[in-house]
Amino acid sequence: MFNPVVLSVCLMLVLSLLRVNVVLALSISAIVGGLVSGMPLADTIASFEGGLGDGANIALSYALLGAFAVAISRSGLTDLIAHKIVSAVDQHRDKRLALVKWLMLLAIILMAVSSQNLVPVHIAFIPILIPPLLAAFNQLNIDRRIIACCITFGLVTTYMWLPYGFGSIFLNQLLHTNIESAGLAIDKAQLPIAMTIPALGMICGLFIAVFVSYRKPRVYQSVALSKHSQGSTEVIISAPRLWLNLAIILIALAVNVYTSSIIMGALCGFLLLTTAAGLRPQNSQDLFVEGVKLMALIGFIMIAANGFAGVMKATGGVPDLVDSVGQILGSNKMFAAAVLLIMGLLITMGIGSSFSTIPIIAAIYVPLALSLGFSELATVALVGTAAALGDAGSPASDSTLGPTAGLNSDGQHDHIWDTVVPTFLHFNLPLLVFGWIAAIVL
Repeated sequence: MFNPVVLSVCLMLVLSLLRVNVVLALSISAIVGGLVSGMPLADTIASFEGGLGDGANIALSYALLGAFAVAISRSGLTDLIAHKIVSAVDQHRDKRLALVKWLMLLAIILMAVSSQNLVPVHIAFIPILIPPLLAAFNQLNIDRRIIACCITFGLVTTYMWLPYGFGSIFLNQLLHTNIESAGLAIDKAQLPIAMTIPALGMICGLFIAVFVSYRKPRVYQSVALSKHSQGSTEVIISAPRLWLNLAIILIALAVNVYTSSIIMGALCGFLLLTTAAGLRPQNSQDLFVEGVKLMALIGFIMIAANGFAGVMKATGGVPDLVDSVGQILGSNKMFAAAVLLIMGLLITMGIGSSFSTIPIIAAIYVPLALSLGFSELATVALVGTAAALGDAGSPASDSTLGPTAGLNSDGQHDHIWDTVVPTFLHFNLPLLVFGWIAAIVL
């Protein structure tokens, strides 16, 4: 309990649960951990500042993705999609409503998946797409907890599984870099294999939510929304411009894959979209600033998390923690995997971001898992699953805050009981089970 790593993580959790800003919680906890370990204040600060640089690349990636997301939203593509879905519901209001319901859920899942891997706009599509669809949800008596689960599923599952868009950041830049830094050498191509079983857990959770838990109709009141919340009543975008925008998005994805750099892909997409739209340099600058604001907090959290991890490594508490926990857990891998995942749940739920917690989790878990005899793939599954738990059902996660922001536009969707609790039950619990299975069988 007096290990500096344990004390720092516990302090970070307490501060996060008390709603202290995550950046401040990470910074304070890092300084306290360094001082508790006996490091001089100057050395502690130097270690913290030295670790900050490791997060700069990820922060810049997020900033450029934010700019790309804003440019895509201004292109009219997301407005067009929302308009088409609403029109389809209106046309088939009196017939084939069941088919319309399932097609709508499928479209929302595909949109959420695309926002992570194909068109990396993150949660920027939610306030544009979801509020205009609330009237359609009400007509079909769809339980909005299903919508929350569908969105969260799409926001989390594929980035932790497929190395494209945000998946490239999570798997190739964050997960691979930090597990190698912690002492595990593994090829990047192995990471999606290690995360396949945990991703299947997310799929099982989605099926349970849609077909079992929330399949019964739920009645909502019809509440008039503001014109801004409803979105455009008519979306006009020429066919050539539509195909041009889609081609630009595909080019940006191709650049991302070819260069293995999300920075180059997002930068290319932003420049091409703003050029194709004929924006003046001043308007282009405004778009870029708006996009940076959209992702700024996440970027700063990841930078601070790397500083925290730098101090934890400098304290020398990680090897001591590995030895002590290894003695407690012994050689029972089943018990050890369960304990590590539950510890990861506590850590990541407090911060609310899988991307931000990977540097912390990897620094502790990799040497511990290797000392307990876990394979390379099993170690990756443990670290990746423990990190993803922070997004799937945390009250402070973008993956839960985003759905609530869209679904609660008319004041009929509670963040905790209608988003956090359903996503925790249907995604975090299956992630724990399937992550444990992956650690055992891989």
